[in-house]
Amino acid sequence: MKIVCSQDDLLGRLQIAARGVSQRSTVQILSGVLVRAEADGPVELAATDMELSVRVTVPAQVHEPGSTVLPGRLLLEIVRALPQSEVTIEQTPGTGAVRIACGSSEYSLHAQGAEDFPHLPEASGPSFTLERESFVSTINYVARAASRDESRPVLTGILVEFGDGRVTMAATDSYRLSVKEAVVPGSGGDAQAIVPARALVELGRIAAALDADSIQVSIGENQILFGVEGVWLSARRIDGQFPNYRQLLPQAFEHEIPAARSELLDVVRRTALMAQRTLPLRLAFEPGKLTISAQTQDVGEARESIPVDFHGEPLEIGFNAEFLRDGIESVEGDTVRLKLISPLRPGLVQGEDGSFSYLIMPIRLST
Repeated sequence: MKIVCSQDDLLGRLQIAARGVSQRSTVQILSGVLVRAEADGPVELAATDMELSVRVTVPAQVHEPGSTVLPGRLLLEIVRALPQSEVTIEQTPGTGAVRIACGSSEYSLHAQGAEDFPHLPEASGPSFTLERESFVSTINYVARAASRDESRPVLTGILVEFGDGRVTMAATDSYRLSVKEAVVPGSGGDAQAIVPARALVELGRIAAALDADSIQVSIGENQILFGVEGVWLSARRIDGQFPNYRQLLPQAFEHEIPAARSELLDVVRRTALMAQRTLPLRLAFEPGKLTISAQTQDVGEARESIPVDFHGEPLEIGFNAEFLRDGIESVEGDTVRLKLISPLRPGLVQGEDGSFSYLIMPIRLST
């Protein structure tokens, strides 16, 4: 194999491909990047950790076709350090070493056989094209609520439902639930999949970096693939039954309190500094006023009040400070609405248009 390409093109595409390189696997081949050069086509870079896979193409001159697997992170660091000039990647047949040359710089890397690299999924099944901005924005709304606990795999994913020009996404870690519905031109027939949250977050980053207008989606039996400007990201669909989020959202609330989003968020951030060791924030409502406080034994206490449109008997409820902050941060617009039932029932954070719902479990307060 022998290819020649610009350092700038190689670096840009390698940075994307490296997102699929495994960080933890004991299988050495998964820490590598596959470099494949076809005689009549572009050069392809690919990486996978068996959950998420990324394939990208690089404009290059192919002098000799071939394929090899190079250590992903090291290759990225080398290419990043090279001068902005032509890069030659060459492997002599029958050897396990690959030469990388650029200007006066020259490296020799030990390679692995491409035949040992996993086969990556190809697009199959229903396929459609989405408008990128709305789709990625919806990911950003819900991703924070996905669980990181691998012992409950279904909660580490985001439920994505397509249909009639709309997309609905839902994520929960059992302590909070985030749901967002959006109009996304191009989302055609009915389809749904539980997609690893990490894969959708990476998709958002890739689409933003490439400034793409659209995203192609192909849903297979076990995989879902997303295509963006010549980049293909595939993810294993998560098996299991996602919680029925529609049943989890209360239909009625005792109180609906509008508040200035920026002011409320600032107070939550400041007060949360005293909510150490996951101690709750206390939200005490009384007519015309909300007082937010936090206290950590042997450390201190914080307390701050803001005016709100609250009526009725005083109400005090506790929430995890980080979870509450995440919910308010996810709301767009000048006003956030807090919907409450009682101190022991979940609270709901919504924006002005109601398309985003963030349900958060309360923490029982000690007297």
